[in-house]
Amino acid sequence: MDKIIDVVAAIIENENNEILCTLRPKDKILGNNWEFPGGKLENNETYFQGIIREIKEELDCDIEPIKIIGNAYHKYERGTVNIIAIKCKLLSSIILKEHSALVWLKRENLKSLVWAPADIEIIEKFLL
Repeated sequence: MDKIIDVVAAIIENENNEILCTLRPKDKILGNNWEFPGGKLENNETYFQGIIREIKEELDCDIEPIKIIGNAYHKYERGTVNIIAIKCKLLSSIILKEHSALVWLKRENLKSLVWAPADIEIIEKFLL
């Protein structure tokens, strides 16, 4: 049986209806791929607790999780990822801690980037 890894991803939209996209560092797994910020849940963490912690670690900012948009499964060599997309409100300014870059894009322009495979499924299922 394939291991399933629960991962939370923040869908943060600004006042211009643009969505936050972050670039993975080139020396990491899936380097130079764009993603929605977030990461693996820790033991006994709720989705909302996990996304708050991950965003604090990666972007050094505060967010308010609003609702779960949906999820998608994607099979990688190291296991299957269950990516849970959570609509979040940005409460403070962003400082990149783990990503190479960030960009705010309108929904119709999201596919112009090279995305991590699991994030592509989130875009296609829930954001377009």
